Amino acid sequence: MTKLSVNINKIAVLRNSRGGNNPDVLAAAIDAQRFGAQGITVHPRPDERHIRYSDVREIRKNIQVEFNVEGNCQEQKFVDLVLEVQPHQVTLVPDSAGQITSNHGWDTVKHQDYLKKIVSVFKRVGIRVSLFVDPVPEMVAAAATTGADRVELYTEAYARGFMENRTKAIAPYVIAAEKAKELGLGLNAGHDLDLSNLKFFKDNIPQLDEVSIGHALICDALYLGLENTIQMYRRRLAGSTAVVNS
Repeated sequence: MTKLSVNINKIAVLRNSRGGNNPDVLAAAIDAQRFGAQGITVHPRPDERHIRYSDVREIRKNIQVEFNVEGNCQEQKFVDLVLEVQPHQVTLVPDSAGQITSNHGWDTVKHQDYLKKIVSVFKRVGIRVSLFVDPVPEMVAAAATTGADRVELYTEAYARGFMENRTKAIAPYVIAAEKAKELGLGLNAGHDLDLSNLKFFKDNIPQLDEVSIGHALICDALYLGLENTIQMYRRRLAGSTAVVNS
């Protein structure tokens, strides 16, 4: 079964745009869990322009589903936070300072020595480690030798090519997924997955453990409601074509 982890960063963006606590990010995480999310994802950045470090602490204490914290492990502030809250999973992303959104995976060959060291920091305290990578077999293979438990395939290229030629768009992801399976790595995916392209992705990569979806899901929720939207994404992952209110 592929789990749906709901990224709530965009709810924090809305809150931060006006100050105060509306919408309430913690309440959104708890409600997403109640509505069927099998995980909650957050991606704190040093400037706290969306998810704040205090949000991460509060969410960790108040949800029971899997908690996935994404971020740039080259920032000591992020490393310290993860070691403090000890989420179920940390997803290491090679963001640069001030980056709007993640736009590439790790070069796991070039950064092999560094990744081995940082992966061991989190694994020593029992946190599952996933590395954000492009759908390139060599990068997946090198991720395996860092000691990471999983890779998260960066799916923007798939989403961008899906409408034009979905078979071509999925092809490198199928190859990368097979490499991960061969090497005993768990498999996650995320970035620009949505209601139109998610089912095809899952159908072609059945060994997928988890998807992390934020921007598209929150946008859909503005029209369809959060509970209904989460259930619609769950059905896509289950392979059903049934749709409610869409």
